Amino acid sequence: MARYHVETYGCTSNRGESRRIERRLREAGHRPVDGPTAADVAILNTCTVVEKTERNMLRRARELDEETPADLVITGCMALAQGEQFRESGIDADVLHWDDVPEAITNGECPTPTPDTEPVLDGVVGILPIARGCMSDCSYCITKRATGKIDSPPVEENVEKARALVHAGAKEIRVTGQDTGVYGWDDGERKLHTLLDRVCDVDGDFRVRVGMANPKGVHGIREELARVFAENEELYNFLHAPVQSGSNDVLGDMRRQHQVREFREVVETFDRRLDHWTLSTDFVVGFPTETDRDHEQSMALLRETRPEKVNVTRFSKRPGTDAAEMKGLGGTVKKERSKAMSAAKREIVGEAHEAMVGTEREVLAVEHGTGDSVKCRDPAYRQVIVQEAPSYGVEPGDFLRVEVTDQNTMYAFGEPV
Repeated sequence: MARYHVETYGCTSNRGESRRIERRLREAGHRPVDGPTAADVAILNTCTVVEKTERNMLRRARELDEETPADLVITGCMALAQGEQFRESGIDADVLHWDDVPEAITNGECPTPTPDTEPVLDGVVGILPIARGCMSDCSYCITKRATGKIDSPPVEENVEKARALVHAGAKEIRVTGQDTGVYGWDDGERKLHTLLDRVCDVDGDFRVRVGMANPKGVHGIREELARVFAENEELYNFLHAPVQSGSNDVLGDMRRQHQVREFREVVETFDRRLDHWTLSTDFVVGFPTETDRDHEQSMALLRETRPEKVNVTRFSKRPGTDAAEMKGLGGTVKKERSKAMSAAKREIVGEAHEAMVGTEREVLAVEHGTGDSVKCRDPAYRQVIVQEAPSYGVEPGDFLRVEVTDQNTMYAFGEPV
């Protein structure tokens, strides 16, 4: 039986894929070890979201290939979308799809459950990938080449996975996917709201965070989805809907499927249904066709909707995508636009955290932070740090009430009441 080492980069969906690989390896009797030098096989689960990430993946693959005795398997988004780059770099590795990794390592062996086989958990966090792929065809996205169209397992299958995680000790379930909002679309009906309702009926004391859902998918079920959020306290009142631009012209060039109006209507629906909730979104600045006016429209949308979590990314060309063929903007323009939007983001997020100071709220301690701190989440998934947690007897998995005493632009600080 093989000894394996796994390194994972990128989003929670990638981490979920690694957990699935590890579970199948453990069921087959294989064992994890501390570090690649003690392993028979090293598995590198890659990300390819921007050019810098791509360079880091190639560098890490070279290190694993040159410095360790282990066989190397490379999987993940970069492996599937740009596998030739690893080969052209002279890296001696098997480049495989996620699903093919366990079989390649087990040499076709039948799964053999062992006494320590257990549901997939990361501390008290359970990662629940509900589907793979998406329904979009964005002109700048290379990940689509790796993931393909949406493939949605039945609702009951995902509910059973959630139940197993809760029974194994999960206190926070992170529902993940390339686009959770189109879950079920391949069967002709979007079912995210139905799935969440069912997951919240699972016996236990836990919380559920919904991962990224593109505005187009959410828009068609916005009323149903907001109702489910309002009716289930297990759900964090948190929605990650990446708008990417405030300009319909740019959204069209990006082939993003939604328009600004639809994003606004999603936000308005959640505003009407929920007293307190957190909007998270993404903006790409410096897309090749983005004009000064387009950029100002994005800035205006940011200030109007006031998301409390914002990812600002400078456009970078991804090989093999249609946008890579467009004439790009200068680096200085992208840098200036990114700087302006990041400054506006910090102002908005800072104001939101400042409004929390002096309030009391129920939180769930999720994971250890720096030193003796513990990271907690309030009902709207805002992060609250409890410092010197051992002196309060606070551990991940605990529900507690805190008073918010301070903040910065990243998170708030709280003391147990």
